[in-house]
Amino acid sequence: MTSRATLIQIEGVSKWFGDFQVLRNVNLQVAERERIVICGPSGSGKSTLIRCINRLEEHQEGRIVFAGRELGPDATDLAQVRREIGMVFQEFNLFPHLTVLENCMLGPTRVLGMTAAEARDRALEFLNRVRIPEQAGKHPGQLSGGQQQRAAIARSLCMQPRVMLFDEPTSALDPVMIKEVLDVMNDLAESGMTMIVVTHEMGFARTVADRVAFMDEGSIVECLPPKQFFSNPSDERTKLFLSQILSH
Repeated sequence: MTSRATLIQIEGVSKWFGDFQVLRNVNLQVAERERIVICGPSGSGKSTLIRCINRLEEHQEGRIVFAGRELGPDATDLAQVRREIGMVFQEFNLFPHLTVLENCMLGPTRVLGMTAAEARDRALEFLNRVRIPEQAGKHPGQLSGGQQQRAAIARSLCMQPRVMLFDEPTSALDPVMIKEVLDVMNDLAESGMTMIVVTHEMGFARTVADRVAFMDEGSIVECLPPKQFFSNPSDERTKLFLSQILSH
């Protein structure tokens, strides 16, 4: 754990979908500017966990505290919290009838109360940062998958969040587009953004993560610095997962 202030505290979090327990007593602390990669087999609860962090899903037991505010059923400032927690999904979730620029301007004008001119300047700044300023006037359907995902990242950044959550952001992309998106995420990490990334891109985990968490059957089995995670994991389930994913 770093000496920086804790931004997200997850304590004993459990969640059920009906009779199925998808999260089991999950504990995790994330510090300011820390980059956490979460990996594990399909169905292990990775996506559900990060969706609980911004209350897209509700947990039934335990506590999630973001920047000193508990995110429970009684939270009164969820809208404010969600402004500070950016989320990038596997599917790009861009509005197809709006241009890329308009997609990026929507949140700042509707939620943050910025003028159209201010929102446009901010949107162009972040489209430039994700390396697609020339796509600003196009609609999402005119872009490649990698460009759409970078537009989705820019849209989240326009809200100037304190943390970015990524839910398998490259899983729908071909190898060339994967590199485009990972390069942008790498730049974002280097800028000091706090990031929690659900991914199977182990190269990204090795080079960018401060810690790698392995989940299985709804629990975090272990959470280690990358060097230790890849060379000397302690749990047999982690060793099996790594042997399977790194052999592909």
